[in-house]
Amino acid sequence: METEFLKGVSPREYQKRIFETCRKKNCLVVLPTGLGKTLVALMLSIERLEKFPDEKILFLAPTRPLAEQHLRYFEKHLPELFADMQLFTGSVFAKERKKIWHNSNMIFSTPQCIANDLKNNLYNLSEVCLLIEDEAHRCLKNYDYNFIAKEYKEQARNPRILGLTASPGSEISRIKDICKNLSIEEVELRTRESLDVKGYLQELEFEKIMIDFPKELEEIRNALKILFNRYVEELRSRHVLFGNANKIELINLQKRISGTIGRGNKNWGYYLAASACAQAIKLQHALELLETQTLNGFHQYIKKLSEEARKEKSKGVVALVSSSEFNFISNKTSELMAKKFEHPKVQKLSELIKSEIEKNPMTKIIVFMQFRDTASLISKILNEIPEIKSKIFVGQTKKISGINSKENTGLNQKEQKKIISDFSNGDLNVLCATSIGEEGLDIPEVNAVIFYEPVASAIRKIQRAGRTARLMKGKIIVLVTKKTRDENFYYVSRSREKKMHSAIHDIREDLEKKSKKNHKQESMGKWF
Repeated sequence: METEFLKGVSPREYQKRIFETCRKKNCLVVLPTGLGKTLVALMLSIERLEKFPDEKILFLAPTRPLAEQHLRYFEKHLPELFADMQLFTGSVFAKERKKIWHNSNMIFSTPQCIANDLKNNLYNLSEVCLLIEDEAHRCLKNYDYNFIAKEYKEQARNPRILGLTASPGSEISRIKDICKNLSIEEVELRTRESLDVKGYLQELEFEKIMIDFPKELEEIRNALKILFNRYVEELRSRHVLFGNANKIELINLQKRISGTIGRGNKNWGYYLAASACAQAIKLQHALELLETQTLNGFHQYIKKLSEEARKEKSKGVVALVSSSEFNFISNKTSELMAKKFEHPKVQKLSELIKSEIEKNPMTKIIVFMQFRDTASLISKILNEIPEIKSKIFVGQTKKISGINSKENTGLNQKEQKKIISDFSNGDLNVLCATSIGEEGLDIPEVNAVIFYEPVASAIRKIQRAGRTARLMKGKIIVLVTKKTRDENFYYVSRSREKKMHSAIHDIREDLEKKSKKNHKQESMGKWF
């Protein structure tokens, strides 16, 4: 039995139930962060290797640190000689990877590495008796997870697939695509409210804090809207924009126009539309920074546009910056910056964190925010409070787009590991994290998660919330600026989360009907 080999960990009842499904069918396991998806994968890995001792397990994760984290977990909870476990990376030469592949029982890797090797015929997947794809919500379109799953289904002698995710998204078509791509036969969903999960979790306190949009910024917002609407009207008059003029629609429109021009359409109207669309996107971004982020970040962005105009990077940005509205926006923002004015979210956040740490000096907090510029500024402001030791936790991107700060150039994987270690041992008590802190990484449990702004994505909301209230009481605080996109995003993510649960329920019923139908056909086949 698989539990005989587990070291220092005991599966919970819901994990045992999920495992029983996974051993019989290809399964998509939907469990919020911290509820033990990896233990289910470990139990299934043991069961498959016991059943097929001459075969191997392939465990895929989107990033190298995450793949490495899973390897360490398996090493920690399995007897030393149970299996030969190896981490695959692009830094290992292909010839060496081929040798490691044939000599290993368990391989942990990113999908990119395995996909490249399969395309180069370095080895095949015939001997893999279990394929695990973590963060399975990525198993869409051209992501390498899809290519590997397809090859696996064609090549494996004894195939079994396990998909793991905190949330597959809210669209039923998207979840169906994930299930189809992984040949999923059953979906196991648990939430914090599931009866067999509830008893293992701690109390979770939720607080939504509504913040007034300051009247000092209203004039700037109005001027931005006048400019934005001017470009939107131009796009409508050129008959290229028909629906909403939100950021996503505008980015999709930009791609369509670029594609039309790229295919050789030299109509001058398309070039003018492309320019208008580019400026509209810039103004949408500026509105988002002003309404939901920091005035400092907004100011830096306005200065950046002015600099692009000075260097005459494009005629469109020169025309935008030379408008009377832009001139007003720039001057008004500079006036407010001179007075040290800031978005009220910044002060509210500082007060909240200070209060939490004064109540409990051992408190650990993660503040999630959309932009690394915001993370840099917030972390800097928080560090001015004596009780707070904060650092930013961002991805590796080196692009600087705002605040002049070395912190803003991104963190490599070694630096990210060091920050997680410092946070774990108490040298830091606040992390200001962008999306990298949401997915998978082994960040210790925290006392509070603060959303600097709501996110519209159900996937991201669930991943953020999963950082707290597992082994100790936790708190989620969401800052919402009134009468801005913050309010829309807050309600959209709630609606999408409910929609996700409903969609999974429908898909489970469909899979069950399909399974019964197949079973009936097989039974009929035995009679004839």
